[in-house]
Amino acid sequence: MSNDDLQSIVDELAERLRRSVAIDDPTIRLLAASRHFGDEDPVRVGSVLNRSVDSEMADRVLALGIARWDAPGVMTVEGALPRLCVPVRCNDMLLGYLWLIDKDGEFTGRETSAASEVAATVGTLLYRRLLLHERWKARQEGILRELVSTDDAVRAQAVEDMIAEQLLGDECTRFTVLAVQCRSTHTMSAPQQVAFEAAIEEGTRTMGEPTLMVANRTRAWILLIQRRSPSKTLVDSLADRIAGRFRRLTDDSVRLVFGLGGTVDRIDAVATSYQQALLAARAAMLLPSVGELARWGELGAYELLLKLPLDDLLNTSPVPALAVLEKEDSHHVLIDTLTVFFDYGGNIQRIADSLNIHRATLYQRLKRVEQITGCSFDNGDDRLMLHLGLKLRALSNAYRDQFGG
Repeated sequence: MSNDDLQSIVDELAERLRRSVAIDDPTIRLLAASRHFGDEDPVRVGSVLNRSVDSEMADRVLALGIARWDAPGVMTVEGALPRLCVPVRCNDMLLGYLWLIDKDGEFTGRETSAASEVAATVGTLLYRRLLLHERWKARQEGILRELVSTDDAVRAQAVEDMIAEQLLGDECTRFTVLAVQCRSTHTMSAPQQVAFEAAIEEGTRTMGEPTLMVANRTRAWILLIQRRSPSKTLVDSLADRIAGRFRRLTDDSVRLVFGLGGTVDRIDAVATSYQQALLAARAAMLLPSVGELARWGELGAYELLLKLPLDDLLNTSPVPALAVLEKEDSHHVLIDTLTVFFDYGGNIQRIADSLNIHRATLYQRLKRVEQITGCSFDNGDDRLMLHLGLKLRALSNAYRDQFGG
């Protein structure tokens, strides 16, 4: 179904009823609107201009429970004129809403019946479009999964398929992967899983450059195809849109984290950016200090440690010197001091200020660390071992906290 098909249906109903008609998708994003008949209000005007209503109004409308309606009804919400809301369904699936406006909220039986008949026709057309979209989406996701395969021949075929399917924009020679994961300590509910996929798709919809995505129930990745490396502003905006949409569709019990891989200049090298993005997302999930968006290239030693197999990481993390220190340091005062020491590159004044202690107290603590561990801060190998040991400890503790064990 083309948009012209939907538009002609809306225009015909509007002329027949002499009322403004609009059709939105289930997220209150405009699909088609007729000309005005003097019954418009600021909400309708804004919807026509922006192709959707603002998120606050959409939340108020959806809070009325219209997604559960199976018959036409009059809807009133603060800031808008009364509307006849006709759910658009097919095969028991909600595909959108058809709207009529009346300042008094009065609609005749003939008007309601005509709107219901048109909504049924629109439901059939939207359902057909959904099937075509899902078929194309499955094809696209299949190519993208093959593009990051470990098999060279499979990746080469995926490159040919992307070119054949015209998935690459003209003169777009930079490719960057953004991974998205759910940070959750429990299994996500079915509505949360649906919200996750919807948030990814809706968040990427407004991207100006070609954007492809693969999403399952709790993980997704997005391929940004551009003329140059994506700016920090663009990536931040994309992540904010996805996270914001997810919050509006669900609750705060599950948060999203993002990992940005490095930019590559060949489509057959996307697998590298993909692996980096997944590891960066893992860092964001495990290490609160990293934030909810981690960028590969800014994670320091963690970029090396995150590549370790999980068993190796957990078995390597108890560095003997730190294990002795932890045993003697029941309140973790010395461990915390040592962590801040490396975070600030050994700058005594900044370390003391951060810990809110006197420099003399700091020196005493550092001397105690040397006595317990047998290490010397004047020895580069000892400093490296202690620093990496602390990062291994942070990662292994985060894994155990997140996944148990």
